[in-house]
Amino acid sequence: MVADLFDLSGKKALITGANSGLGFGFATGLAKCGADVVIWGRRTEDNERAAAKLSQYGTTVISRSVDVSSEEAVVAGMADAIRQLDRLDIVVSNAGIAALSEFHQMSADDYHSLLAINQHGGFFTLREAVRHMKKRADDGDPGGSLIVCGSLSINRGQPYMAHYGAAKAALAAITRSIAVEYGKYGIRANVVAPGSIYTGFMMGIPEEDIPLTADLRERNPIGRWGYPGDVEGIAAYLASDAARYHTGDVIVIDGGQSALI
Repeated sequence: MVADLFDLSGKKALITGANSGLGFGFATGLAKCGADVVIWGRRTEDNERAAAKLSQYGTTVISRSVDVSSEEAVVAGMADAIRQLDRLDIVVSNAGIAALSEFHQMSADDYHSLLAINQHGGFFTLREAVRHMKKRADDGDPGGSLIVCGSLSINRGQPYMAHYGAAKAALAAITRSIAVEYGKYGIRANVVAPGSIYTGFMMGIPEEDIPLTADLRERNPIGRWGYPGDVEGIAAYLASDAARYHTGDVIVIDGGQSALI
């Protein structure tokens, strides 16, 4: 008999920003391994399209339009997900936007509008997830896995993206704090930091037309872009009981790029 270490049958998951890109990759990995999933995104039509694709794996799939920059929307959405699924075992904080701005030209609005989604939205999501999981633990049902979509900008500078890096670094700090504060309740928290991922942020530009493509083929050890499907496995692992002793970590998924000197 072959053991299925990443079996998520019976587990309930919520993934923010999951109607495309990395969020859809996280959701796919969880659904493939048997988890029921709730996906959030701001666009209802995109949510429904993503939910239809995820339904092929035979688990329950629910979608909801949620703007994570709104505390009220996150609180209501989390309560609704718990009501529909009875519980949440896994919450993936992924929702975010990308924007480029020279630092000396960055306006307060540029800075705060990105942080409202990327940092504050992540805070609201994680806080509500911890509240639910701690209450379960207090009632004698401990455990839960929190997964945060990070970035290589947590540990390195990226030009024109100081606000983006600030938000991701803040979430990494929050994640570590959750790991040490709530480990006694069986709640684990980890960051997945993807490298160069070809997603919807590219706005339909073919890979061949992006200058970075040639550089990746030359300098990335795997020799290509990453894709949303490349985070499916790490999501399933971190959500599963196989990762029951793994918390407070930042896991890099970048094709070996960070290992280069």
